[in-house]
Amino acid sequence: MQKDSYTIRTMTRQEVNIAVDWAAEEGWNPGLHDADCFYAADPSGFLVGLLGDEPIATISAVKYGDSFGFIGFYIVKPEYRGQGYGIRIWNAGLALLGGRTIGLDGVVAQQDNYNRSGFTLAYSNVRYQGNCGGNYPADAGIVPLSTLAFDDVCAYDQAFFPDNRREFLRCWINQPQSTALGILRGNKLAGYGLMRICRTGFKVGPLFADGPECAEQLFAALKSHAPESASVFLDIPAVNAAAVDLVNRHNMTVSFETVRMYAGQCPDLPINQLFGVTTFELG
Repeated sequence: MQKDSYTIRTMTRQEVNIAVDWAAEEGWNPGLHDADCFYAADPSGFLVGLLGDEPIATISAVKYGDSFGFIGFYIVKPEYRGQGYGIRIWNAGLALLGGRTIGLDGVVAQQDNYNRSGFTLAYSNVRYQGNCGGNYPADAGIVPLSTLAFDDVCAYDQAFFPDNRREFLRCWINQPQSTALGILRGNKLAGYGLMRICRTGFKVGPLFADGPECAEQLFAALKSHAPESASVFLDIPAVNAAAVDLVNRHNMTVSFETVRMYAGQCPDLPINQLFGVTTFELG
C-alpha cells in the first residue's frame, strides 16, 4: 500500500473505540465507559488515519469553549511507525485547534518532539497505584454528587479547567459503574471527585478540593466503594506537595508518568487544589 493512499478523516463514534483499545494495548488502562464521554466532549475532535481501508493512526484534538484544546490518543499501530504517518495525523490534529491554547499529557520520551511543535513543559503528572477499600468518617460532609445542582458542580469545576467542558462533565459524572461524590463545608461545595471502573481496577479523577483535608476525605470515601482486592489509580501533579503527601499516606506507588505541556499561554490553574487529573487523554 502506497503512502498516497493514506487518508485522514473524522472518526465515527464506533471508531473512537479503536483509539481506546489501542490505548489499552499501550498500557494506558482506559475506563470501560470513557469513549462515550470523550465523544460527547467534541464529536468532531477525533481523527483516524487510514491506509486504504485499514485504520493505522489515531489522534484526538478536542475543543473546549472558544480558547482551549487538548491533544490525546496520538497512536500509530506499531508496524506502521517511523514511516511518516504519525506526523501527518499530528499536524492534522494541531490544525483542528488552530488559534487556541493546546494542552497534552505526553510520554516523557517524546518531550523533545513536542517541544519542536511549540509545546512547553508545565509540570509532570504522575500516576500512583494503591488499594481500594477502607473507611472514611461518617460526618465528613460527603454527599452523592447527584444530589447537588449540576450548575454548582460546573461552577466549581470551572476553576480547574481553562475553558467550558460542560457537556463532557455531564457525561463524565453520570457514567455507569462509577462513584461521584462531593464534599460540603457550610452547605457549599468544597471539592468533588469521581471513581470509574477501568480495564484494570479503578481510577479516581478528577479529585478537586479546597484543601488537603477535603481531598483526603473524598479520596478515602471514593475508594471505599470498591473492594479491597481491587487496585486504585490516582494521577497527580507532581508539583502539588499535598497530593504527594496524600498518595504516600495511602502507601501508593508510582506506575506511570507524563509531561503536561502547553502550546500557547499556560493556563493559571489552582494546582495546589488539584489532587487528581480528570484524564490524561482529554485533560
